[in-house]
Amino acid sequence: MNFNNIVAKFLKSDLMGRSLKVLIIKISGVLLLFLLSLFLTNYYSPKVVGQFDFVRSVLMIIGGLSILGTNQSIIYYSGFFKSQNTIGSLKKTYFKMLALIVLVSCVVLLLNLLTPDKIINNLFNKEEAAFLVDKVVYTISLYAVTFLNIDMLRAMNKTILSELFRNIFRYTPFFILAIYLVYTSNEAYLINAYLLSFSCLAIASFILIYLNISKPEFQTKTSELTYKQIFLKSYPMAISALSYFLMQSVDILLLAKYSTFEQVAYYAVAVKLATITSLGLLSVNIIIAPKIAEMYTNGNNEKLKPLLRNSNRLILILSFPVIALLAFFSDWILNLFGNDYVVAQSALLILLFGQFFNSLCGPLGVYMNMTGKQNKLQRMLIFGLLLNVILNIIFIPKYGMIGAASSTALSMIVWKSMATIITYRQDKVKTFIS
Repeated sequence: MNFNNIVAKFLKSDLMGRSLKVLIIKISGVLLLFLLSLFLTNYYSPKVVGQFDFVRSVLMIIGGLSILGTNQSIIYYSGFFKSQNTIGSLKKTYFKMLALIVLVSCVVLLLNLLTPDKIINNLFNKEEAAFLVDKVVYTISLYAVTFLNIDMLRAMNKTILSELFRNIFRYTPFFILAIYLVYTSNEAYLINAYLLSFSCLAIASFILIYLNISKPEFQTKTSELTYKQIFLKSYPMAISALSYFLMQSVDILLLAKYSTFEQVAYYAVAVKLATITSLGLLSVNIIIAPKIAEMYTNGNNEKLKPLLRNSNRLILILSFPVIALLAFFSDWILNLFGNDYVVAQSALLILLFGQFFNSLCGPLGVYMNMTGKQNKLQRMLIFGLLLNVILNIIFIPKYGMIGAASSTALSMIVWKSMATIITYRQDKVKTFIS
């Protein structure tokens, strides 16, 4: 089958249609984030922007821990319950997950209160580090509930609504507040506005879930899960997610330690631009995750393999043009954020190469999570994280942003290669492009 026939087949498929709808929302979210970033870099000082990106990174890490993998396992359980005709079990499972999140958030808060500020300040070599971390910890439950709710909506087949929250509503309250702060000359409260915006998201998403979960289809026969069962299924996903978030954030955190918040601001723009290229992968993953869980549970490998093969090709078709565009116009695009941000061009090109390899590997992570291989994925991610940290510690002090980008790209290539080979040898399933 030639390339034109493959494209024609994709355009007629349900996978392509649903993926494109999600992709359109994600592209809209990227444009909104792009405008937000342009606004921040042009109206706020690089130091404030750097502190904001530092807080975002800390929030991703602590938030990834507080969510406890429930946002991933709720997707697994939706496919599992559907295959067992007990979708009503999703309701009780969701409320138990909320209780687990509140408990973990309280533990994180307690640990933070018991940790002297001096330790945190020394860890990041910044006097204001502990103050910034405190702000994150006090709002962590709102962040965790928001992202559980987003994936709960997806588990309830409200994919479009879920993606609207993830990509549009997620940034809108903060963008409005950021504009208001500039207008009132209160730029110093930018981080407060960002963290408190999650209160709006958590409340709004919970109301929508409550209204939908009261419908008849969720009152069907149930098979109640215990907290222990939920925890044992979720925590490997939590470790994997935490490792993944750390890999996305450790370069920024270590750059903050060894450099200035201004350098963090420049590099963070390169990271955000490179992340845009994963939209194709994320869009396809969102659609196929419940399908993989359902097909694997039912032992339907004859449909699973074509699903993965078509997904792999679609991911590359959606990702490569964006990667090429960003690479070719990298200097011009970075200049939009301010003349000083062009210094991140080399770092951006390195990160784009890493993302290109990521797209070639296909839906590897979601396949492992949805087929009971959470522990193997966890080990791979931990290995990749350790390699990432070691490389960043070695290269950032000497090469700055280029060292951070190289460490991130190389560690991604290594762990994804290992995970892809292991998965293929075990299941004879190609999660990579073929």
